Amino acid sequence: MTLQVRPAAPGDGPALLQLVTALAEYEKLPPPDGPARERLLRDGFGPAPRYELLLGELDGRPVAYALYFFTYSSFLARPTLFLEDLFVLPDARRLGMGGALLRALAQAALAAECGRMEWAALTWNRLAIDFYERLGAQALDEWRTFRLDGPGIATLAGRA
Repeated sequence: MTLQVRPAAPGDGPALLQLVTALAEYEKLPPPDGPARERLLRDGFGPAPRYELLLGELDGRPVAYALYFFTYSSFLARPTLFLEDLFVLPDARRLGMGGALLRALAQAALAAECGRMEWAALTWNRLAIDFYERLGAQALDEWRTFRLDGPGIATLAGRA
């Protein structure tokens, strides 16, 4: 059994779409529709990428991914690596892939001189929470995530 983590390349687009769909199924959410799938590929592999992507392979088969980008901390005056998605297919879990992806992310954070890494976990995903805590990550209970979706953004912008 060979585990490998590597930066994704444009030819990995179909594997990314399959893995994102599998994540949506796991989280009981609708997967990206056709236009969203096109944007996902364009924004990751087009001329002006909006995110970075690591692909995890087991014996050459794509089984995991980590999608991340950089934000900035005004208090630390350093970038923050924000992990949007970390997903491992169920049949490839408990083999070290999640840890390998997070190690690669930590290396990317160090290379970018990040002051921290941040991500979110669903409150019902106890397996993920326990895994992150074993790695030394801390839940930020004093922070609450807020979100505006498309209609809310338009309303706030005065375009509703």
